[in-house]
Amino acid sequence: MLDYDAEADRYDETRGGVPRAAAAAEAVLRLVPTGARTLLDVACGTGLVTERLTREGLRVYGADASYGMARKAARRLPGRVALADARRLPLPDASVDAVSAVWLLHLVPFVDEVVAEAARVLRPGGVFVVTVDKDAAHHVGSDIDDVLAPHRSSARASDRADRIAAYAATHGLEPVGSTHFTGHGQGRTPRRTAEKLRSGYFASWFRGAPDAVDTLTAQLAALPDQGRPRDDPDYRLVSYRRPAVTRD
Repeated sequence: MLDYDAEADRYDETRGGVPRAAAAAEAVLRLVPTGARTLLDVACGTGLVTERLTREGLRVYGADASYGMARKAARRLPGRVALADARRLPLPDASVDAVSAVWLLHLVPFVDEVVAEAARVLRPGGVFVVTVDKDAAHHVGSDIDDVLAPHRSSARASDRADRIAAYAATHGLEPVGSTHFTGHGQGRTPRRTAEKLRSGYFASWFRGAPDAVDTLTAQLAALPDQGRPRDDPDYRLVSYRRPAVTRD
């Protein structure tokens, strides 16, 4: 995993910047009920998405486990960012109307704990909005994908949609919606893909033998337009609701 304290100052410019953040925020809000009054964005990073979660009557907060990230986010949302692990949020039970987690679950091995904590802090009728299948979103049918396809597997993906749905059900959350948004500026180039492959960046899905890397990087180097980004990924968001309390 990256050292997010060290990455904080350059994170936004290497992750699609404002266009990607704006697309993500717009998509999150599509899945947040209009009556929601409080939203916590966990693993909020630099707050670039969080500060764009704006809607009349909605108060938005952020939390991140990285001091460097939380420090950046606090500049964008003064007084509304906490340094906190997504598994141990500084909130009482049933205290917020929505929890969002954008580009988190693919990074961590403790997904069940994150889902459990989101369920704990949600009020009845509240929703947990989360990105799923992040690695799969980067498979856009390009010539790069044709080279890598035989070595792809989603078996270990910690944010696989069916896995998240199972965790959500375990913690009393029911599926209520989904949407997509474009990962602006995240289209891959053959040159950069080869560099990442050699560095082990794709460990979450790459199932090739170590000696296959040289062959694959040579095939990537033979593709045309080495510096031209292929299509941007299409990310998926899903939402799960904590059922409202009903009275007989």
